[in-house]
Amino acid sequence: MQDISIWHNPLCSKSRNALIYLEKKDIIPKIYKYKDEDLKIEQLEEVLKLLDINARDWIRTKEDKYKKLNLDNETNEDILLQAMLDNPELIERPVVINNKKAVIARPLEKIDEIL
Repeated sequence: MQDISIWHNPLCSKSRNALIYLEKKDIIPKIYKYKDEDLKIEQLEEVLKLLDINARDWIRTKEDKYKKLNLDNETNEDILLQAMLDNPELIERPVVINNKKAVIARPLEKIDEIL
């Protein structure tokens, strides 16, 4: 049995489409509305390891908050993760997790890599 979850933002069309994509495959994921939760840095670090990317690759660089925080040249992973923790809108979504693997589901077909 697959233990699939999604870091979901219901206001995001890409995130909603990922849910539809999973449902069409008869998969009902656990939904984690990360913007409504009290995120912990350990959660971000854990998902980052599952994604097997660096924090820069998980951050939404086109958000106004990203520009306001002047993160363009920031290379320190801890600072980027803290910015994401303090401003969850900076987290690229949707993130789909299946046991010990995760993908940012952009494009949606990336989900197939972990199923």
